[in-house]
Amino acid sequence: MAQHDRPGAPGPEAGARDAKVRARSLAIRIPALYLLCGVVWILFSDRALALLATDTATLTRLQTWKGAATIAVTAVLLYFMTYRLLHRLLRAWDRAQASETRHREMFEVNPNPMFSCDMQALEIIDANPAAADYLGWPREHLQGMPVTRMWRDKEDLARAVAEVRQHPDRPHVKLASFTGRDGRTRHVELRSTDLPPSPEGRPRRLVVLVDRTAEEQARLRLLEAQQLARLGSWEMDLATGASRFCPVMRQLLDVQGGPDRRLTEVLVGADAASHARLERMLEELASGGLPNLDLLLPVLGAGGQERLLHLRGRRIEDQGTTILRGTVQDVTEEQQTRRLLGEREQQFRELVRILPDGLMILREECVFYANPACAGLFGRAPEALIGEPLADLVEPQDLAVLRGWLRGELAEVSPRMRRDDGETFRVALSRAAARYGGQDCTLLLVRDLSEPERMRDALASGNRELQAMAGRLFSAQEDERRAISRELHDDVGQAITAIKLSAHAAMAEDDAERRREDLQDVVATADATLEKLRNLSMLLRPPQLDALGLEAALRWHAGSLFRHHPVELELDVAPLPRRPDREIEQACFRIAQEGLTNILRHAGASHVTLVLSGDEDALRLHIRDDGCGFDPAQAGGLGLVIMRERAQSVGGGLSIHSTPGAGTRIELLLPYAAHG
Repeated sequence: MAQHDRPGAPGPEAGARDAKVRARSLAIRIPALYLLCGVVWILFSDRALALLATDTATLTRLQTWKGAATIAVTAVLLYFMTYRLLHRLLRAWDRAQASETRHREMFEVNPNPMFSCDMQALEIIDANPAAADYLGWPREHLQGMPVTRMWRDKEDLARAVAEVRQHPDRPHVKLASFTGRDGRTRHVELRSTDLPPSPEGRPRRLVVLVDRTAEEQARLRLLEAQQLARLGSWEMDLATGASRFCPVMRQLLDVQGGPDRRLTEVLVGADAASHARLERMLEELASGGLPNLDLLLPVLGAGGQERLLHLRGRRIEDQGTTILRGTVQDVTEEQQTRRLLGEREQQFRELVRILPDGLMILREECVFYANPACAGLFGRAPEALIGEPLADLVEPQDLAVLRGWLRGELAEVSPRMRRDDGETFRVALSRAAARYGGQDCTLLLVRDLSEPERMRDALASGNRELQAMAGRLFSAQEDERRAISRELHDDVGQAITAIKLSAHAAMAEDDAERRREDLQDVVATADATLEKLRNLSMLLRPPQLDALGLEAALRWHAGSLFRHHPVELELDVAPLPRRPDREIEQACFRIAQEGLTNILRHAGASHVTLVLSGDEDALRLHIRDDGCGFDPAQAGGLGLVIMRERAQSVGGGLSIHSTPGAGTRIELLLPYAAHG
């Protein structure tokens, strides 16, 4: 049989081997047949000639013809017998050459990387162009290169070689990691088959590389995704209970030991009821009463911390064995996240519900959702707005402008909308794109501008009233100053003048008795003047307030004020826990003074109650009468304004409750220390 041009090329096909076998068979049968025929011819031809020829000359001629006939017949027989053999050998040779050429072409143009390997030296004999491109070395460099240079795991290579040498006649498939010239690791599937030995008798093998790098990377990514998702897989023999677990599940549950551990030994419920439920479901799966397993199982993890596992499985039949295959996922964080998400969603819904501004979701210019504040703007219930067209809520002349704003054509818009009773109001709008109910919607924030406008008008009116009150207050202050000036000029000034005149008269009087009378008039006038000055001073600021405190000042002032009036006064002035600041005492006294004075002037009351009390935080003053009362909204005097201003200026609060015909109640709350 012809040798190949390259030792690594594939051998001839099966037809050439069959021809070689037949040739060897004929090479044995033809000489044997020739020898048999010759022995028979020698043994019987001479006897036949002896019977035919009686003399020696005739016998000699017959022997000569016999020899010539033997040579001719033998030559003809040898020609016919060897012609077919040679013809078959030539055809087998042609087929072998054609087969070798086809195998060589297939080896050269095969898109899969291929190389032939010397199994004794573990060196590459020849490689096809695809292998050279895949591994990155030129083809001539690959010839003679040790396989160990590319095979990363040397122990794995030794195991693969030992397996091939143990069964050289079998095809072998092996997963391995190869390193190319660029240093990159390639995960390949090696498929090897036996080749005819080399001329020196060395075993050879054809190796085909199938790139599994993408599959390996996908497997690694899947493994990483399983680790991130905390998802492991397992398999259990329902007959024996023996189970196998993937690496992720072993890592997830810290599984130790071999593959024969039972699933119930690895997954132990956090409580007896959960574990019993798992065992009961496994028994039903083994008996065929349950086709699938789907269970949330609480287990105790490392450190005694409870974890929640989602256990899934499917019962299948595999070659007569009932197997349960499934997954287990740690959903502890997922459940916590779902709970937190539900809480946040509930909080968001509650926030939207109590939002003071109107919130509306539109889909195709129809109301898809409205919060209570939005429904209140239109005077309807929230469910009554659902499905309402936008055109029914907006003034017709503003609808086109609003639609342009919704399309983004306008930067700002303030349309007028209609309430359910037909009243129109102007709104300020803000919009945003949103997803609601799985659909694209527009979210509108609606703010009623009518109330701010009313508040602005009320504020302007209040400012005008305050300005008027300030003017009246200044006038009152001037009136009070004029009254004090008039009091000093008319009463005190005239009294001092009278004292002066009486003193001059006394100095000019010669009669001692009349001089004494003049001096007595001077003393009496001086006493009266002094009393007037004392009353005026006490009116401006009573000395009891500084000397004895708020409680004594209130008792003195109320008693002196009601001394000459037929009104019954009930005082309940309790000692305060501590003395207030000077500003607090003055404010409380002036408010009480103003309130009692107003009662005497305007209320026409028969009974008045004044109560002063306090705790550790604040003091309280209550004044109540049974007079005619009044409407606080219609009160136009400065007294109430001044009282409130005094209370607010020191950080307190004053409330006045009155109804015409039902009396008046004044409640004052003040801190012990004035604010800033």
